[in-house]
Amino acid sequence: MKNLLNLFFPKVCVGCSGHLGDYEAYICLECRHQLPLTNFHFNGDERVKNVLYGRVPLQQATSLLHFSKKGIVQQILHNLKYRGQEDVGTFLGAWLGAELKSLEAYQDVDLVVPVPIHNRKLRKRGYNQVHKFGEEVASALQVPFNMDVLQKQAPTKTQVFKDRLRRLDTDTSNFRVVNGQQLKGKHVLLVDDIITTGATVEACAQVLLNIEGLSLSLATMAITD
Repeated sequence: MKNLLNLFFPKVCVGCSGHLGDYEAYICLECRHQLPLTNFHFNGDERVKNVLYGRVPLQQATSLLHFSKKGIVQQILHNLKYRGQEDVGTFLGAWLGAELKSLEAYQDVDLVVPVPIHNRKLRKRGYNQVHKFGEEVASALQVPFNMDVLQKQAPTKTQVFKDRLRRLDTDTSNFRVVNGQQLKGKHVLLVDDIITTGATVEACAQVLLNIEGLSLSLATMAITD
């Protein structure tokens, strides 16, 4: 039955669109070997923190992959966000989650919270592209995943291809916290798909850090070069 399904509905790589082999999932081995890993959380590189330097106090911050225009990571994230390939988030979340689990710096995380999307976009797309990524990271760290505590109040357009000045104009009042008392004194790991100027993360952090005793860390699928 599996071979018959693959004949009529072949599994394809989210990186190159080539057919996947029997023992490949989501991405072929060739594309997997080409993925530009950052290894920030292993080598102490604070590039993600530096994006938000002076704006958001972060305990820890990392990204799994480097993003460049027309590169393989752009193709993968495009498939995730616009072609219904939600399982890409599962794949990347399991990968990063396993790495963070091995590091002492992430052992005191209390829960994982995704950057939300507006309900209008959620209805149109059918899913938040960060949901499964966050779930897998939370599962690896053995902490709760909470997608309801942070909400987006108005829709905005994608950040990746805006010029820098327009990205920095992102409305910092666009997010709200619901039942924030449950986050008092907690170490929250905020997760997102990509960090560019950090404007979206800053907007989320502004409301989260109003909660008494809350400390914040960040993990994303990718960071723009």
